[in-house]
Amino acid sequence: MAKKRETLKGNMLIAQSGGPTVVINQSLVGAVLEAKKYKQVQKIFGSLHGIQGILNEEFIDLSKEKKSTLELVAQTPSSGLGSVRKKPKAEDCAKMFDIMKKYKIRFFFYIGGNDSAETAHIVNEEANKQKYELRCFHIPKTIDNDLRENDHTPGFASGAKFVAMALMGDNLDNRALPGVKIDVIMGRHAGFLTAATALARQYPDDGPHLIYLPERPFSMEKFADDVKRVHKKLGRCVVAVSEGISDKDGTPIAALLTAEVEVDSHGNVQLSGSGALGDRLADYIKNKTRISRVRADTFGYLQRSYPTVFSPVDAKEAREVGKRAVQIAVKQNVDGSVAIKRKKSKPYKAEFKLVPLKNVAKDTRHMPDNFINKQGNDVTKAFINYAAPLVGPLPKMGRFKGKPVKKK
Repeated sequence: MAKKRETLKGNMLIAQSGGPTVVINQSLVGAVLEAKKYKQVQKIFGSLHGIQGILNEEFIDLSKEKKSTLELVAQTPSSGLGSVRKKPKAEDCAKMFDIMKKYKIRFFFYIGGNDSAETAHIVNEEANKQKYELRCFHIPKTIDNDLRENDHTPGFASGAKFVAMALMGDNLDNRALPGVKIDVIMGRHAGFLTAATALARQYPDDGPHLIYLPERPFSMEKFADDVKRVHKKLGRCVVAVSEGISDKDGTPIAALLTAEVEVDSHGNVQLSGSGALGDRLADYIKNKTRISRVRADTFGYLQRSYPTVFSPVDAKEAREVGKRAVQIAVKQNVDGSVAIKRKKSKPYKAEFKLVPLKNVAKDTRHMPDNFINKQGNDVTKAFINYAAPLVGPLPKMGRFKGKPVKKK
């Protein structure tokens, strides 16, 4: 985070990166509408598909978009400008700066998770080396909820609401036709999203009955024992599993199931987009137990951009981080990132703080130990208290209260 400099004046460039979310466009529009208030910001350009769009010189002039259009985009899931997974090299930055100078760009905002924060940090460092006056700012986003310095990140609460409601429906399905149901949820290194399926529970015997997270080593043998125990007690079992579950050596189980492993430019192993993990777990339960009905679903990318299912708190905070990023960059003339901090108060309240780019770049955070039970197959009340205010109210499910009529 640089010291305060002389006031800059010029054009603004904003882009989106990494996995889309339901509320990522709220951050985009929040930033654009805020930027229109300042004389220092003359035009506002949007780069299509992140830094790749900058390299290809593919921009749209967001200054000319009507407020009604911007507000409609804000309510629309996924990345309105398109996205990318690309880590810039020094030569990429040099080319980007040439293009930015041509368009008189002095303010650069990048919306995304830890990899996107790393990109913003790299661009900032290279700009400083080349003595190009550019305010570089990262705007947080990720359904994985694994961005450091943040209590939680925009996108998580809406993704959490989706998986909680999905598990609510899956639990009802499983109760009607008993058996074992395994749901694979997104989460490479952090289990926050998978853990949020616990919010689906409304009755004592509701699923998910077992929850497995990347923060604890996963054992196939223990998994089978856990399922048999729950099935013996309830006659059924609903399981939520993070796509990032790993063995005792830290190797993702999903990565062990494919001969060719896809890796992006930031070094992330591809885990989503395949049902291999769910199929493997289902086959294992079938072979190790006498349970006949075993099914598995991989939620894949459905969790990220499902229309109408969003958290009001998430949408509000996503808009606010975009707005605050512009305020800080323009008024304080600094580089950095906006972090969401939780106030120690009830009801829930948040505040927004400026943090250095290097603090949120690349590395991820994990679920705190007090959010995970000792057996490593469920969450604790502490996690429920953490997540519930962010997700908000969920639909109430009903049950018949009468007891079975005795046979005559």
